[in-house]
Amino acid sequence: MFEKVLIANRGEIALRVHRACQEMGIKTVAVHSTADEHAMHVRLADESVCIGPPQASESYLNIPALISACEITGAEAVHPGYGFLSENARFAEILTEHDITFIGPTAEHIRLMGDKIAAKATVKRLGIPVVPGSEGGVTTDAEALAVAQETGYPVLVKAASGGGGRGMKVAHSAAELPGALSAARTEAKAAFGDDTLYMEKYLSQPRHIEVQVVADAHGHAVHLGERDCSLQRRHQKVLEEAPSPALNDAARAEIGEIVSKAMKGLGYLGVGTIEFLYENGEFFFIEMNTRLQVEHPVTEAITGIDLVREQIRIASGLEMSFTQEDVAFSGHAIECRINAEHPQTFMPSPGLIKEYHTPGGLGVRIDSGAYSGYRIPPYYDSLIGKLIVHGRNRNECLMRLRRSLEEFVVDGVDTTIPLFKELMAEPEFQNGDYHIHWLEQFLEKYS
Repeated sequence: MFEKVLIANRGEIALRVHRACQEMGIKTVAVHSTADEHAMHVRLADESVCIGPPQASESYLNIPALISACEITGAEAVHPGYGFLSENARFAEILTEHDITFIGPTAEHIRLMGDKIAAKATVKRLGIPVVPGSEGGVTTDAEALAVAQETGYPVLVKAASGGGGRGMKVAHSAAELPGALSAARTEAKAAFGDDTLYMEKYLSQPRHIEVQVVADAHGHAVHLGERDCSLQRRHQKVLEEAPSPALNDAARAEIGEIVSKAMKGLGYLGVGTIEFLYENGEFFFIEMNTRLQVEHPVTEAITGIDLVREQIRIASGLEMSFTQEDVAFSGHAIECRINAEHPQTFMPSPGLIKEYHTPGGLGVRIDSGAYSGYRIPPYYDSLIGKLIVHGRNRNECLMRLRRSLEEFVVDGVDTTIPLFKELMAEPEFQNGDYHIHWLEQFLEKYS
């Protein structure tokens, strides 16, 4: 087992990794920009190293600075959290070249799944159902029109190197397709430096279902059920729950078995998430995330399994601490992403938190690095923290979430807490009757 781990991230996820390491008797090294000097993960870590100025490109994305931090502190391994360098294959390779363990999958699998076209072809070969569409990239309008004619409109144009909704455009007709291709190509080139596009059938009202998998180097691959991430704005997740209100036990077991079998066939290592669109009882693969997800706590709540702990164990060469037969799902969990944003316009609201009081009680978890007197910097994402509640069933979970939102106090900046309070009152949400376009339709009343 490792004696010291460097956490190559910031905010709530850095604190989450620190806590897991502490419980395993592992010392931690926090890295930080000058803007994060007083961050909670920096204050609690055993050691800390400043790696650069506020801009992420000069600090949290600065690979030479991170390698230097490992060398001067003697860190044997790096946990990348999510975002930043967590899915950067070259970073994983460089760490290996310096005899430092990357707590995550192999560079080969990161690179494979980061290429959406190659990922789709790979999982299709491994038996995972995919969305109908182009077999590879589309380079001309004529080629795209032929694909669209075969799949039928509407179609979704997507960046092969994309993520977070960037480089994605919908075309409802042949007349709209050239414009969608041009816009997606320009956006993809600017965001990812790669304007390769591919196409898929656009599903009208699907749910976004993702399956959590864990695999070790000893030939074991296990699924931990699914999360429903259908409440989204501009392809960004806002609220997640597990299990999905849309699935029954048979569908859950079937897709879980398909995914775990595929990951075993791939020889995958560590935690990963297979994301699907789900409509009319069918699953369609959209992408794989080769890292810890923001929403991993809802899976931990219903299984009792510490995913970060398992990541660290697996990276150190140990077997995972459970088998598929050991996994038992208990109750229901929901996570709300509490952001420093205006609840209607979603404009970022960095600044000083004057008062901060979190809810508590049975089944309530807060993952946050915020505190009274903490100044939210304007340089990074606006996540203040995550509110995760767990109940014996979905109704109890919703009641507990409503109560927790009323207790949550963040004074000094705008937050999305009022939005979640409104959602709690919506009958369709209460009944679990929503899809990936539902939230944007709900928010149209503010536009």
